[in-house]
Amino acid sequence: MCSCVRSTRALSPAWLPRLLLSSQTRYRSSLRSLWTSPRCTAVSGDSQRLPLPSQARVVICGGGIVGTSVAYHLAKLGWTDIVLLEQGRLGAGTTRLCAGIVSVAKPLSIECQMADYSNTLYQQLEQETGIKTGYVKTGSLCLAQNQDRFISLKRLASRLKVMGISCNIIKPKDIAKLHPLVNIHDLVGALHLPSDAVVSPPEVNHALAVAAAAKGVQIMERTSVQQVLVEKGHVMAVQTDRGSIECEYFINCAGQWAYELGQASEMKVSIPLHGCEHFYLHTKPLQEPLPPNTPVVIDMDGRIYARPWKGGILSGGFEKNPKPIFTEGRNQLEIQNMQEDWDHFEPILGALLRRMPVLESSEIHQLVNCPESFTPDMRCLMGETPGVSGYYVLAGMNSSGLAFAGGAGKYLAEWITYGYPTANVWPLDVKRFGNLQSSRTFLRHRVMEVMPLLYELKVPRWDFQTGRQLRTSPLYDRLDTQGARWMEKHGFERPKYFVPPGKDLLSLDQSKTFYKPDWFDIVGAEVKCCKEAVCVIDMSSFTKFELTSSGDQALNLLQHLCANDLDVPVGHIVHTGMLNERGGYENDCSVVRLSKNSFFIISPTDQQVHCWSWIKKHMPNDPHLHLEDVSWKYTALNLIGPRAMDVLAELSYVSMTPDHFPSMFCKEMSVGYANGIRVMSMTHTGEPGFMLYIPIEYALHVYNEVMSVGQKYGIRNAGYYALRSLRIEKFFAFWGQDLDTFTTPLECGREFRVKFDKDTSFLGREALMQQRQDGVSRRFVMLVLEDHDTELDLWPWWGEPIYRNGLLAGKTTSSAYSYSLERHVCLGFVSPPPGPDGLPTPITPDFINRGDYEVDIAGQHYPAKAKLYPFSSLFTQQKRRKEDLELSNLQGK
Repeated sequence: MCSCVRSTRALSPAWLPRLLLSSQTRYRSSLRSLWTSPRCTAVSGDSQRLPLPSQARVVICGGGIVGTSVAYHLAKLGWTDIVLLEQGRLGAGTTRLCAGIVSVAKPLSIECQMADYSNTLYQQLEQETGIKTGYVKTGSLCLAQNQDRFISLKRLASRLKVMGISCNIIKPKDIAKLHPLVNIHDLVGALHLPSDAVVSPPEVNHALAVAAAAKGVQIMERTSVQQVLVEKGHVMAVQTDRGSIECEYFINCAGQWAYELGQASEMKVSIPLHGCEHFYLHTKPLQEPLPPNTPVVIDMDGRIYARPWKGGILSGGFEKNPKPIFTEGRNQLEIQNMQEDWDHFEPILGALLRRMPVLESSEIHQLVNCPESFTPDMRCLMGETPGVSGYYVLAGMNSSGLAFAGGAGKYLAEWITYGYPTANVWPLDVKRFGNLQSSRTFLRHRVMEVMPLLYELKVPRWDFQTGRQLRTSPLYDRLDTQGARWMEKHGFERPKYFVPPGKDLLSLDQSKTFYKPDWFDIVGAEVKCCKEAVCVIDMSSFTKFELTSSGDQALNLLQHLCANDLDVPVGHIVHTGMLNERGGYENDCSVVRLSKNSFFIISPTDQQVHCWSWIKKHMPNDPHLHLEDVSWKYTALNLIGPRAMDVLAELSYVSMTPDHFPSMFCKEMSVGYANGIRVMSMTHTGEPGFMLYIPIEYALHVYNEVMSVGQKYGIRNAGYYALRSLRIEKFFAFWGQDLDTFTTPLECGREFRVKFDKDTSFLGREALMQQRQDGVSRRFVMLVLEDHDTELDLWPWWGEPIYRNGLLAGKTTSSAYSYSLERHVCLGFVSPPPGPDGLPTPITPDFINRGDYEVDIAGQHYPAKAKLYPFSSLFTQQKRRKEDLELSNLQGK
């Protein structure tokens, strides 16, 4: 083939594919020879003729790089009775067509960790196995065409440095020195990652399989899994087209077919992912061939990536109009190169030629069209499925399967071996989704949005636009007409804030910035109302369970699961954590004792599946003990502010003062005409007020009555942004943001919520007792920024590094602007340097109080004051004294 592309205008999709035909034929022929060579079948020794074992401890479905990584890491941890099943030939799926880039430039810290581990693993595999993997440390260049992208890269660089990953922010002239083909005229800078690499994915896959087989893993090709057999909620066997295998664990690494396999199982398992076509091209070697160690180029603003490939370029991208595929059934044993579509690829090709104009005279070897699977939130799916014990999944790699496979395989192998991975993988846990996200229509529409978003600039607090209004409160339409702007959590619509009449709704919906956002004054007014009058926030999305029993079974179960004491009088509310054996938070919840043997459990929205699974996992098989998810039965209204008691007193004809309705107490009472309302004296913010849990049929009536009576007290609607500001300035930690499965109550100042003084065993007690004896090595702190201009400076959002006396000490977990303090507040964890022996050093209050702190926001350090208790009470008193003094002076005049 000798086609020359002069420019994007000269590109004619009608004739170009015909000129490529001969090269495609040769390319496919070379692939066939690669995959039928003896070294690729040597792993299993013509495994389709080997007898299928009747039993194994672990069965893995999928012989791509993800499945072989899991097998390899399980074998390294000492597992021997493992069978890996591949429906076609080993590695003949997406792995075969992968672009081969291993980059740590990922949006989440856990993803960066996985990619960093993968990079190290692939580098070592050749020495371990003797198989060449094509590993070349090229480094990569993440380009920025505008200042917002440059800021996002600076923020990423700060996070990577916390993890010990080498990176540098460089100027355009430095880009030209590193990559001779890159056009730098429209660039403002780049992030250089010198340790990024490229590999040959089929060779890495082969090396992992050989290493796993050497440790006893049996690999069976040409064996299709038909369904997973389940008995009493646990995996019992795997049915294949060659017979069945009894097993204790099943791992779904089926990639494109993971969803279908989950649905085909005896008990359906939800694995929300969907395939899209993904395009990239190869060029022939350039006139001046690129050295193999030429850096990978990632131009997110141009939606393209490019890497050196056999002296030429391999380049692809993520177009704005992706093409979903495979809507029904597992219709291919092996993924073949799908039909070319030059019309569809033309915008990507145009972006490539603008970034590397010299390629206009290069010859194109082939346009590859291969499938990739994507998930609803651009994060992979990992962990034990909620419905079936022993059924694990690792799939949905969002076009980063090669980069993630090593680290993800390691963490999943640890999860199966120890019961938990050695890192916080909650952002990737399959239990963040439920059955509600497994609709084919939802997935098809969502992945069409997700794929372009992989390279879209994502500023803080952006929201998906597809798959919305899936779960709504009965008040949704009422609130929407009053100016509610919505965010989505676990499929549930929640109000962010309410746009007052006369505001430009469109500009607010489209505002994107790392600086002061357009909703700043709106949220400030809502916060002010919460502090001075009364606001109502619809918090119906919270997860709600009822646990009941005929005897003490419900209490005994909660006493075992919860760190705090649940043996309290009826009507009392207890804030508590459900801990794991390490003392870390599996859930953070509020529990109400409704009666002697009945409890109401309130958890964060995205804990619905995870919390349910955790409780069910530890529930005894007792017909007299019953757990029910009642999230859909109740609308929750949060009445926040000093006048909340006046509103409820008028509606209920009952005194709501602290003397009659003490804090952390629940009463079932009438509100307006509605009876059976669970009214709780708490607000999740530290401000005075009440939570109302209302049977949904009464929701609209109660809301209307509250708003009507509240008019005289200055009532208004408020949203979750106001709630966030209030809770952060009160130093309230939230699960999933500040707390995770590795955070203990002692590390976040919640020792008072642990029943150490009771002779009651509970999950995590031994670990906490040991930690109390040894001392904690990190503490949750509150930092208030100083010398930070809210109007002009970049805002902290989360994940910013924290420095103490010039040394890295931790990172922020959440932050918000405090309208009371008129400053930014960050919450996060800090640790002292390790001791001379390299072991963690116990932290003391003196260490916290005597340090000089700075918060790194995109490379700029801002001084901050750190405390172990809220600033708000001190600053509020000072502010009120100042206002009183000013008022008295005015009155004196």
